[in-house]
Formats: sequence, structure tokens, C-alpha cells
Amino acid sequence: MFNLFKNIDRKNYKPKYGGLDIFKYIGPGLLVTVGFIDPGNWASNLAAGADYGYALLWMVTMSTIMLIILQHNVAHLGIATGLCLSEAASIYIKPRYSNALLSSAMLASVSTSLAEILGGAIALDMLFQIPIRAGALLVTLFVFIMLFTNSYRLIEKWIIAFVSIIGLSFLYELSLVNIDWNSAITGWVTPAFPKGSMIVIMSVLGAVVMPHNLFLHSEVIQSRQWNLKDEKIIKKQLNYEFLDTLISMILGWAINSAMILLAAATFFNSGTSVSELEQANQMLAPLLGSHAAIVFAVALLFAGVASTITSGMAAGSIFAGMYKEPYDIKDNHSRMGVAISLLIALGIIYLISNPFKGLIYSQMILSIQLPFTIFLQVYLTSSEKVMGKYKNSTMSKITLYSLGAIVTLLNVVLFISLI
Repeated sequence: MFNLFKNIDRKNYKPKYGGLDIFKYIGPGLLVTVGFIDPGNWASNLAAGADYGYALLWMVTMSTIMLIILQHNVAHLGIATGLCLSEAASIYIKPRYSNALLSSAMLASVSTSLAEILGGAIALDMLFQIPIRAGALLVTLFVFIMLFTNSYRLIEKWIIAFVSIIGLSFLYELSLVNIDWNSAITGWVTPAFPKGSMIVIMSVLGAVVMPHNLFLHSEVIQSRQWNLKDEKIIKKQLNYEFLDTLISMILGWAINSAMILLAAATFFNSGTSVSELEQANQMLAPLLGSHAAIVFAVALLFAGVASTITSGMAAGSIFAGMYKEPYDIKDNHSRMGVAISLLIALGIIYLISNPFKGLIYSQMILSIQLPFTIFLQVYLTSSEKVMGKYKNSTMSKITLYSLGAIVTLLNVVLFISLI
């Protein structure tokens, strides 16, 4: 069980619910939101907007709908069973299969951490001219300090503040440009596959629907969980969880869309292709003014730090779950999971020569691993042995397996496009 309520009798505790309790419940969904407004998204979204204008906005819409369905489903696992996705896999699946699946999830977590740390390091270079490798080390050290010295509740408050700053930053950026809203509305709802866009499309998908977020959500949702024996309380939690997920995911959709809108209104209209985040920052200054460039870099820094924190938490949850344990930063297995993800990612950063391409391809790796996590999740949440009366309905299973099939098909198309 997620170690948040040391002094509460969770078996018999009955919280008092009031009209504003939904605001008390919001939080776990926002930690997931950070994962898809991370620097990997920035790279993918800027490339989408700069190269294809408003044409790929539909991918953000489709990915967000997928995300709402998947995150809502995996949160049910945490609420109904008191287990995170990794714990449930280790308990209910044969070790040779669960270990392989969870090991691939750890690799995806490393890929995620690489993108997050790089994004923070690039922001430090933009703001203070700190070299990328030195900035990556600073971001990693700061995240270690945050995770190892703060409670979950405090980290959640910091994350909410970071998301707020990122959102306000993009509102400011959008106020400086002229958006073609007719083209934007068409782009949000009309699928299009411009020539040469498949890699960017797949990177956008990998940047929004992320494997580590599925593991993380099933863990942190338990910070709002009480009394697994009381069905009325469980149903109340399920309802509140959906509102938390829906509100948080819509916020993420808006921020991701804002990135593409900004790139389309500036770089695409000027016929400029973006190959580096630093290039985007430098070009914003002459187009929109120096303040716009600074706000862009500050938002990127907060996005990098916040998403590295949640990536580390997810890795700790995955690794601890392999030992059938919940995430607890005071436990050695959770600490090892955090360290493995962040330190290996940092080591890779010291070896790559093109950070921007590293961000793009890290998102592709996530999209390749994603089907395995989706099918694992659906298998577990459809099992009566695991979920009891809260198992997926037939319609839910069809929907979830269809999403898994769509993601798998998109990956096949990606590999064909690379041949």
C-alpha cells in the first residue's frame, strides 16, 4: 500500500465528503499530466507545428482521448486492489513473463528520464549558458534531493505549482501571436498524414501516452484511497478519480496544443524548420521579443524538473513492484528504481551528440514499449481474480484492446516508414 497514511486506520477510516471534495481529490491526475507536457513533448510538438503547421493537432486530441481512457482504467486497478500495476503484474503473472514486461518498462522509464533531464539541462543552457552535460548533472542532483527528502504530499504541491507556471507561460506566449483558429479547429478533429510526418506523429503519440504514467497513476491514486472494504467509499473514489483524470488530461491537452499552435504561428508561417530546442528559443526573441524567449526557457525548465521527478517516482514504483512491494522512497527497492532510471539516463546524455534528436527518438522508444504495457494493464483489469466485481465490462475490454491494437498498428507503420 502506498505509504502515505502512517497514522490512519485505512481499513475502517470513513472520510467526510462535501461539495468541494473534488478539489481535495485533484492531484494524482496532475502528476500524470506532467508526464505528457514534458520536454519530449516540447520537441515533438515544436517539430509538428514548425514542419506541418496545424495539420497534426489531431494527434494530440486522439492521444489525449486514449490517455483519459487508459489512465482512468489503470487508476481503477489501484483503487480496487490497493496494488500498483507493477505489483499486480508480479503477483498475478508468471515471473518469466512479468519480469520481462517490467524490465521493458524500466527501459522505457530510462528513456523517459533521458528526455526529462535533457529538457531541464537545455533550459539551463538557454537561461544561464550552463553546458548541457553540467546542466543535466544539476537537474539530476536536484531531483534526487526532491525525491529523497520530501513527502509525497509536498512533492504533489510542487508539481501542481510547476504545472500552473507552465500553463500560464504558454498563455502569455499565445497572447503574442496570431492564431489561425479555423485551421486549428480543423486540425484538432481531422486526421492528416503529410508526407514525411510519420516519425513526428509517432513521437507525438509516444510523448502523450507514456508507459511510465500508467504505472505511476496506479500508484499515486492510492494517496486518495481509504477503506477497501467499504463499497460506497470505493465507488465515491472511482467517481472522484475520473473527474481528477478528466480535468488533468484536458489541461495537458490544452498545453500540448498550445505548443503546436505557437510553433505553427511562428516557425511554420515563416518557413523555418526547428531542429533544436535552443534554436526555437533563439528564434522566438526576434519574432516575439526577448521576454517571450525567457518565458519559453523558464517554462521548459519547470517542465524538465517536474517531469524528471515523476519519471523517477514511476521507476521506483516499477522496480519495487517487481519485488511485490509498494513505492516507498524510504525502501531500498524504490530507491534503487529511482537511481537506475536517473543515473543510466544521465550516463546516456554524456554520450549523445545531438540532444534534440535524442528527445525525438526517446519518445519513439516509449511508443514501441507502450503496447506491451497496455495489454498487460487490460489483462489485469479484465481479470475477476485481480479486480473482483470491478473488472472491465465486455465493452471496456473491447475499447481497451482496440486502443492497444491501434498503437501497435501505428508502430508497424513507423517501422515501415524507416525502411
